[in-house]
Amino acid sequence: MERIKLQQLNDHIFSMDDAGEAVGYLVVGEKKALVIDTMNGYEDVKAVARSVTDLPLMVVNTHGHCDHIYGNIYFEEAYLHPLDMELARQHSGFDGFVNRMKERGLCMPPFRPIAHGDVIDLGGLTLEVVHLPGHTQGSILLLLREDRVLFTGDAINTHLWMQLEDSSSLPDFLQALDKVLYLKEQADYILHGHYGQFLPISLMERLREGVSELCRGETGDDQDYQFFGGPARQHLYDGGKALIVYPKK
Repeated sequence: MERIKLQQLNDHIFSMDDAGEAVGYLVVGEKKALVIDTMNGYEDVKAVARSVTDLPLMVVNTHGHCDHIYGNIYFEEAYLHPLDMELARQHSGFDGFVNRMKERGLCMPPFRPIAHGDVIDLGGLTLEVVHLPGHTQGSILLLLREDRVLFTGDAINTHLWMQLEDSSSLPDFLQALDKVLYLKEQADYILHGHYGQFLPISLMERLREGVSELCRGETGDDQDYQFFGGPARQHLYDGGKALIVYPKK
């Protein structure tokens, strides 16, 4: 089943768009390559990466949600922040995924811990791990220093889900965002987990303003938002080009 659309974004970054449902990335250094998120697992992500490089592969999951970890089944191990390991365990136990693994004779490999401040050296390219709790408690960013690119998973994007049980409160998320705003001086672009093209780093500031509006109670124009977990609310920001979903009280 061919679902993943591979696109080269620059000399060593490739996006992997899984049928428009999630996006992972491949970063190819001189000595090894990094897979950032493995999407839904319907297609062999390792084979897709191998169509680009024969270098040793390392897998890092930006957080523990199913649409970012299920493709781990094609690898021997993956790295994840410890605060999301229980979440990943829960998502790995969903019936549909368990049945899919049984059909293919595969299993979820072990998670290895990764922490704020860790540096991944690919040879000529280095990525720094930055913890940003919000969307989930163990969400991380990866700063590719040489290219000034920030991989954000779902932690920073234009359609941010903050209504989930494992999400932070909006005031806590605002505090966490403030702690990482220094990254706007170290990166020029964002690549997030649901849009495989470069976005300007200014999205960080615009997202912060949107969260600030919610914390100030500026919700008069907000509308209901329906998703599989029940009703929530959506708040448009950045001139209506982006939104934050938050719990309905």
